[in-house]
Amino acid sequence: MWRSVASNALTLFIVLLVAAAAVVAWGRNEFVKPGPLAEAICLQVERGASLAAVSRNLEKRGAVSDARIFRIGADFAGKAEELKFGSYLVLPGSSMAEVLAAITAGGQSTCGQEINFRIGIARADVILRELDPASNQFVDVVSFDPSQDAVPAQYTKAVASPDMRYRVTLAEGVTSWQVVEELKRADFLEGEVDAVPPEGTLAPESYDVEKGSARADLLARMTEAQTRVLAELWPQRSADLPYDTVEEALIMASIVEKETAVAEERKRVASVFVNRLEQGMRLQTDPTVIYGITKGEGTLGRGLRQSELRRETPYNTYVIDGLPPTPIANPGRLSIEAALNPDTTSFLFFVADGTGGHAFAESLEEHNRNVEAWRAIEAERAAQSGDEAATGVQGD
Repeated sequence: MWRSVASNALTLFIVLLVAAAAVVAWGRNEFVKPGPLAEAICLQVERGASLAAVSRNLEKRGAVSDARIFRIGADFAGKAEELKFGSYLVLPGSSMAEVLAAITAGGQSTCGQEINFRIGIARADVILRELDPASNQFVDVVSFDPSQDAVPAQYTKAVASPDMRYRVTLAEGVTSWQVVEELKRADFLEGEVDAVPPEGTLAPESYDVEKGSARADLLARMTEAQTRVLAELWPQRSADLPYDTVEEALIMASIVEKETAVAEERKRVASVFVNRLEQGMRLQTDPTVIYGITKGEGTLGRGLRQSELRRETPYNTYVIDGLPPTPIANPGRLSIEAALNPDTTSFLFFVADGTGGHAFAESLEEHNRNVEAWRAIEAERAAQSGDEAATGVQGD
């Protein structure tokens, strides 16, 4: 009889073991197979949210087929305690495994609203924008200039949300003074700034920030980012450049940055200035003259006068030889790359061509023809707008 009981028990154990294995296999398949979500959703994980609450929300919104399987899978993967606060875009058909990976990896949120404080050359803009889950594209909700516009009610309501995300974006070519002055207007930042960072040392990038972050800490991050870029690119520089230090390369990069906004021609612009330095010619570039007048504290807002082009300042490259003493703006990565690896050309001159780019020339005669063509374009535009044509020729 005992043999019969033992045999039956063993059979039952095997049946239970097989059944358990089948359940585990089924659960694993449910966890990794495409999910039931038909349309993209934006999932918000609140600070301190529990896995149980998140899993119920996912099931309620149709992103997972079973909240319990999602929790068990998270426990099995060792990620039940690793939820990260933020907003996450869940795409149609995402598996439970993919959803879990997204909400436990952290990093930048992929949907919801954010406030972008964008510092540009001529102005700063505060932009409240929202990612549309269906198109996966950010849509501007409201935008205003904090220095002169009234604060919109939509912005005031948005900043009251504890889940709001913030970022600060620097445009290429802004000056350090501009960055500091505009950061003072960022109402989600705190603290004083003791000194304006040296020109050229802030990386024009986009920075995620926490509400209440110190302005000085953010400036330190910007400095560290620029230092990393320079440390990476300096060893890759071309041989026989007419400047020997990182500081001089940064000065050149800032000039290139201010001379052209066309990424494809930055290395060509850099080649003009490198050729001039190698031949002992003065750089003769307007942006350095302008910096000598403004000291980087705002824009000039008008054309240069002949008297200003003749006035001797440390930044007037129509008068001085070589490079100015400091950068004239904060250059981006592409302009730094251009200064360190310029094109190989014979160009010595360039002038605007009316398309947003420049016409390049090897000889003064060719350059003068390009200047005449640009003057004709200016005159035609002035006639059409009723305004007097602007003065000043870049690169001459």
